[in-house]
Amino acid sequence: MNLCKRLLAGLLAAAAALSMTACGASSADGSSAGSKTASASQTAQTRTDLNMALSVDPDGLDPQRTTAASTFQITNNIYDTLLRVNTDGTLKEGLAESWETSEDGLTLTFRLRSGVTFHNGNPCNAEAVVSSFERLQAEDSPRAADYANFTFTAQGEDTVVVTCAELDVAALSSFAYPWSAIVDTSVADTLKNSPVGTGPYKLKEWVPQQSLTLEKNPDYYDTVNLETITFKMMPDATSQIASLRSGELDIISVSGDQVAAFENDPQFNIVQAPSNGIQLMAMNLANEALSDVRVRQAINYAVDKQSLIDTVWWGYGEPIGSHYPTVLKEYVDLNDTYSYDPEKAKELLAQAGYADGLTLEMYLPKSYPAYVSAGQVIADSLKEVGITCNITIVEWAAWLSDVYNGRNYDLTVVGHTGRLDPYVLLARYQSDSSENYFNYSNPEVDELLSGYKSEKDEAKRTEMVQQVEEILAEDVPAYYIQTPITLYVTSSAVEGFEIYPIDIYEMKDVSFAS
Repeated sequence: MNLCKRLLAGLLAAAAALSMTACGASSADGSSAGSKTASASQTAQTRTDLNMALSVDPDGLDPQRTTAASTFQITNNIYDTLLRVNTDGTLKEGLAESWETSEDGLTLTFRLRSGVTFHNGNPCNAEAVVSSFERLQAEDSPRAADYANFTFTAQGEDTVVVTCAELDVAALSSFAYPWSAIVDTSVADTLKNSPVGTGPYKLKEWVPQQSLTLEKNPDYYDTVNLETITFKMMPDATSQIASLRSGELDIISVSGDQVAAFENDPQFNIVQAPSNGIQLMAMNLANEALSDVRVRQAINYAVDKQSLIDTVWWGYGEPIGSHYPTVLKEYVDLNDTYSYDPEKAKELLAQAGYADGLTLEMYLPKSYPAYVSAGQVIADSLKEVGITCNITIVEWAAWLSDVYNGRNYDLTVVGHTGRLDPYVLLARYQSDSSENYFNYSNPEVDELLSGYKSEKDEAKRTEMVQQVEEILAEDVPAYYIQTPITLYVTSSAVEGFEIYPIDIYEMKDVSFAS
């Protein structure tokens, strides 16, 4: 982190602490810090209730009818998936206690845990699992296309057989995402507000826009540490921090500029890890100037990447040179492909015919202040080499419809979340992909990605992915910025809270120190 920013943050934190002391350290709802005494007493008895802040309310509690990360973070604790995910992205047992893949890769066989029931007492057997996936494949499911390749069959009470119409080497990961949760289809119409799963927790109470409380499922097949978990909806970061300090909250998510206030404070733990995602400035190659690789290379030479990360994200990010998160095993460090060299940028622009300057339209999503800030910093750097950016800040819905889907832009800054398999991360670069908002086309990339899904040899698949990374680093259809670092602050008594490579919380593993 930039030293000046650390010092400034530290001074601000100290001032805030003095102010809170003088004012009795009132919490967000006006209660005094005296409430922390009760919390401390409860901690001495080993607490089993946890409070965590969320910035937005879930849009319902039916995991098969949503695409919202805020919903999956909660529903992952109410429902089970056949497979679960380790923090390194590898797969482990979930509702299925074992699985096997046929030699040709076209058949997956899952052995279910015996005797598992839904929260309402209904049996969760092979027939129920098949019914759940058939619902996931229905027309009104936002993930229907992702599971169109599969046919599900129940064999006896405890075996589910999945037949693939086409070979897909990433098939297993499809059964670990939170939208593949097993639901009780006999109550499908009520799942949005009254979820019924087999997971470690059951819904106790939900007051929309205020709080949502889960209670322990006493019949769960695995260890569950906490008796209750309450997610409190707090869109304001300042309120979250005040509530953590007062003891009203135990876990909050923070941004880089807020971390310094908690460093070296024994009352709190900072939990951080690189996320399974990337942030970039996309370029629309349908623009005549941007279709010239020399112009795209000039843009990459014109911006000091580390300075950008320090300025916008307070240094909490890992620079990247291609469209690939640093946390995945196929990652190749390609940051040296383009170093910061404004003079080289000017030379390339002159070679491309833009010695007298170039004007581009930059659209930035209002809902993401960091992306707006990054775009403005990049625009300032580009101006120094002769590229003028006309910035327009748009609402998120307009960004999705006009920029992402409509491809009506020159430059834009945005982030992309990761998946468990490389193909899904990179498929947007195929020439005919509906998500190829770069309008990028490279026959070699098309061939590599087309061959990936049918390649059984993992070493060869890794080589293919790394080749795509290297091509993108040379062609630069985007200015690749970073893998962001995800940050949380917890009470020092909280144990077992970890960051996963997909949008889930595994709250059954969280506990308080005794």
